[in-house]
Amino acid sequence: MSTTTPSPKAPAAPALAPQKLRTRKPLTVGAVAKNATALVLAVIFVFPVYWMFSSSLKPQSEILSKDPVFLFTPTFENYSTATGVDLFWTYVTNSLVVTVGAVLLALLVALAASFAIARMKFKGRKGIVLIVMMAQMAPWEVMVIAMYMIARDNDMLNSIPLLTAIYFVMVLPFTIWTLRGFIAAVPVELEEAAQIDGCTRGQAFRKVIFPLLAPGLMSTSLFGFITAWNEFAMVLVLNKDKTNQTLTLWLTQFQTAFGDDWGATMAASTLFALPVLIVFLFLQRKAVGGMTAGAVKG
Repeated sequence: MSTTTPSPKAPAAPALAPQKLRTRKPLTVGAVAKNATALVLAVIFVFPVYWMFSSSLKPQSEILSKDPVFLFTPTFENYSTATGVDLFWTYVTNSLVVTVGAVLLALLVALAASFAIARMKFKGRKGIVLIVMMAQMAPWEVMVIAMYMIARDNDMLNSIPLLTAIYFVMVLPFTIWTLRGFIAAVPVELEEAAQIDGCTRGQAFRKVIFPLLAPGLMSTSLFGFITAWNEFAMVLVLNKDKTNQTLTLWLTQFQTAFGDDWGATMAASTLFALPVLIVFLFLQRKAVGGMTAGAVKG
């Protein structure tokens, strides 16, 4: 007579821990006050931009009305007046070439300089950092006369390359200082681990550190773009030829010529501010995406 051994019992599944329900914290008087203050400040800062844009779409009669007009039928006649000025698209092209060229050159040079300052130890490193800080704080307007004399003596007045070089020098100190902070924030152990795995120092920088610098590159690019795009004094002094001038001078000349036409003036101001807004929205999205990608790769 055969005996059967009882089969071992399967282990019982672990009991799931009860999930805690998230309860919304009740709003306190302090939180309501902070939110209300933030809302009021947002309205204060956004309203002038809204009024400029809405005025660019209004006819002259509604702009000069005693009572503010919030509901209106938009018209693009003001934009036709603004873009119909002679050499408008030449000014746009010059501004884009000078600004983008200066920012790209500044990023290229600052990336190497900031890496050397943040990662390498050499004699005079602190002195270089001090010089960068002093150059960043120095007002560039005091150097206009000296730059004019140098450009005149070297026959470089009224040229786009001269403006690009000057804007590059203006943007460079801040770019170096900012990127230095971002590189110093990246743990040096990541770079050392990549070198242990067989990467050279250049490969470790390109494959490990550079992806983590996306937020820094985007923020410095935005600042450099705004600085170069809005610069007025240098182009006023160094470029008398209208074919080599930028949108800052165009806007000043437009306001002088069409000062009574507030609709066209607001349209011109909107066109001048629009590229900065587009770059800001684009770089803000890329900065967040670069931060996420860098964290995953790290």
